Formats: sequence, structure tokens, C-alpha cells
Amino acid sequence: MGKMEFNNMLLSNSEFLKPFAINLTKDSEAAKDLYQETLFKALANQEKYSVGTNIKAWLFTIMRNIFINDYRRKTKQQTIFDKTPNEYLLNHNQAFVANAAESSLRIKEINQAIHDLPEIFKTPFMLYFDGFKYHEIAHVLNEPLGTIKSRIHFARKLLKEQISRF
Repeated sequence: MGKMEFNNMLLSNSEFLKPFAINLTKDSEAAKDLYQETLFKALANQEKYSVGTNIKAWLFTIMRNIFINDYRRKTKQQTIFDKTPNEYLLNHNQAFVANAAESSLRIKEINQAIHDLPEIFKTPFMLYFDGFKYHEIAHVLNEPLGTIKSRIHFARKLLKEQISRF
């Protein structure tokens, strides 16, 4: 298939992409960008198109893959918007400064809260925390499975109340 034939086929079958782009992005400007990038990728990868393949399905797949890749890239960036009038883009990772002393105190407080749990809750909770499954803990402690699940639930609940006070 020649370049002109491919271009004509691409243009005649590209209008259906616009509603699909709007459906994916929920934003008309982002949809225009996605539409344009899809056509660009289709032109750039013309040699990958096999004659006889459904061109609409091929273009749908390109658009969907671009959208998914952009979404994944944006979630990895963790970029947030500052709602001030000038809308600065802030990179969440660069704004974070770890405070080792505060973290150390929090860990000590959490460990103390675990240590203060009643023994009936602490033992199953610590086993679960160490990676044992519910049925393994029930077997080791010779208790019914429901009892173990209940005790771990109450241990979590008590810890949540203790830690929320900090």
C-alpha cells in the first residue's frame, strides 16, 4: 500500500476517533491532543499496518494505548495543582523533607501501643503482622478461625484508637 493510499484511508476513517477521545479524557482540549497524537503515531507507524486489517480497530487501539500510557505516566509523577490564581505545578516528591527524629518517635509510640495491647489480642496480631495466615495462627494458638479473625480485628481497632491520639 502506498503512502497516499494510506493517508487517504487514515483521513477517511479518523473522524470516529474524536468522540472516543472525548469519552476517554472527559476534556475537549485533552481529547484534541489525544486525537492529534493518535494520527501522528499512525502515520509514524504506517509500516506496521497490515493491508486488510480493520483500520478503525487499529486506530482505536493506538488511541487507547496512548491514553493508558499517559495516565500511568501522570500517576507516577504525582503532580498536584496549587489552587492559587497562578496555578503552580508542584512536584509532591520534591516538597517532602523527612524528619528522622519525628519518624523515630512515631515508631516508638506505635511499638508502645502494640506492647500495651492485652495479651489475648497482641499474640494473634503479632503473628498476623509477621506474615502468618489466619488459619495458620488458629492452628498454632489452637483457637477457632473466627476467634482469631475477631481478635486481630479488635487489636487493629484498639491500635487505631491509640495511634489516632498521637
